[in-house]
Amino acid sequence: MKERRYRILVTGYAISSYGTFLNLVALNLYVYAVTDRALAVGLFMGARLCAGFLAGLGAAALLARCAAKPVMLWSNLVQAAALLLLVCAPDGLRTAALFLVSAVVGGAGTFFMVAFRSSIPDMVDEGRHTWANSLMVSGRSMAMVVGFASSGVVVSLLGYRAAFVVDMATFLVCAATVALLPLTAAARTDPAQARARERRSPGALVALGSAPVIALMVALRGIDALGSSSHNAALPVYSTQLDADRPAVFVSVFWCVWALGNVLVQQVVQRYVKKGGRTVGALGFGLGTIVMSATFILAFAGLPWAPTVIVALLAGAADGVTEVSYSSHLQTLPTELRTHAFGLSATVENLGFGLGMIAVAAALDAFSPLSVVGVAHGVAIAVAVVFVARVLRTRRAAPVTVAG
Repeated sequence: MKERRYRILVTGYAISSYGTFLNLVALNLYVYAVTDRALAVGLFMGARLCAGFLAGLGAAALLARCAAKPVMLWSNLVQAAALLLLVCAPDGLRTAALFLVSAVVGGAGTFFMVAFRSSIPDMVDEGRHTWANSLMVSGRSMAMVVGFASSGVVVSLLGYRAAFVVDMATFLVCAATVALLPLTAAARTDPAQARARERRSPGALVALGSAPVIALMVALRGIDALGSSSHNAALPVYSTQLDADRPAVFVSVFWCVWALGNVLVQQVVQRYVKKGGRTVGALGFGLGTIVMSATFILAFAGLPWAPTVIVALLAGAADGVTEVSYSSHLQTLPTELRTHAFGLSATVENLGFGLGMIAVAAALDAFSPLSVVGVAHGVAIAVAVVFVARVLRTRRAAPVTVAG
């Protein structure tokens, strides 16, 4: 019954992810249509990232006072309400409504993901964490394919407001699946306990920092986000250089193949865990980051279509492995440290991606996409190599420590 409810929740999350990816295209186009300024698109994304950054800082404190279930429920309802406000906003208030939606989606989306990822150990049985994370990533990847593929059709045929209504409906569906969860607030609603947890927050962060592997993992995640900003910003530029008449072709094909690789690797991961009873741990995260960054660099190397498709497939597969291994490893932490870890992770990821977008946008005016992506992902590879060496050294030292 627990796994059935979790599958229902993942279905709702995948549906809301479809709406998110649909609106990622629709909202950016709509911002430009309303303001007629490219700068507004950048400010729009900046507002979303800043809200996500701040939400990551406050997520642990919020989850100390509230259970995961109401946090996930209200995160979806608030996003749906913001989109409803945008749909109903008069012409003079549309720009303000757009930036409000951006901030709400960034903040509430971060709260939802921190609550979701940190509470997975409470929603599934022991030993099923990797399976649960893999299922979640699979749902999001498939939603990404459908969302990006259908965004042009929905906007062209139905218009922007129809796209916003669809996204609003997806958040309501996700909220309904959250409502079916058996999670209760009993463990976290006592005010005295909540205040005690907040007073222990600095100590929890110190304890988190004293775990070198976890701290380096979170740092590598932030640097990986900076690398992600480089290929996200460089893809439209590179695609235009390849085919100025049809610049969307390379971008759409690349992301669809990337998502396919992400979905396929989850089937492999689930069978690997089920057959051997093993997990994709910290070592898989480090190695996956190296492969992912290397393949993203190769994607801009001017290869023919066939090897580029293989590179995109490998990039998606490696990204899927890193996502599952990262979440699964952080979920081994005690509950109090776990919420801080995921909150800190969300903050670091938003910071890395936001700073990366600014730096990359400036660099692309002077350097080629290959150079910019190569430097950004090269840094990620270097840090990942250090991380892998640390993990291997820790594993070799473990038997000696036990024997001593």
